[in-house]
Amino acid sequence: MRLEYFQMLDEIAAFDPQRATLTARAKVPANSPVFEGHFPGEAIMPGVLLLEVMAQASGYLVLALNKFSRMPFFANVKTANFRSFVRPQASLTVTVSRIHDGSGYTVTAASIERDGATVCDAQLTMRNVVFPSVALQHHVENEGRRLGLLDAKVA
Repeated sequence: MRLEYFQMLDEIAAFDPQRATLTARAKVPANSPVFEGHFPGEAIMPGVLLLEVMAQASGYLVLALNKFSRMPFFANVKTANFRSFVRPQASLTVTVSRIHDGSGYTVTAASIERDGATVCDAQLTMRNVVFPSVALQHHVENEGRRLGLLDAKVA
């Protein structure tokens, strides 16, 4: 995880196209400029960044289901719940599943677990559009490779 670059996921652990689910892993860094202000002496991962982790996992689920043909952009969050603090060096498991797909939008259910306990969950909506540039498409494909999704661990 590289918070300052918004590279929130470290790997895709599983992708099941039939069930429309994806599991990803992320390790919160020990040190990041984010923790200098949130909070000094009591570092806690900001909730908005936990939403971003779930949004990125949801995005990669949508990308994989659509064979990287359209770019999903985070459009909405509904029913977000934060149950526990996430501190530096936490190992996180992110699970997402598609709830609905249609009219250029995909709705997912996403959750993050640490040590088998849910720390947060949300319902997210992704807007799926034509890639705005070839450069962005190549970047997203390269990230898909880095995460192990394009050379897939298909369930």
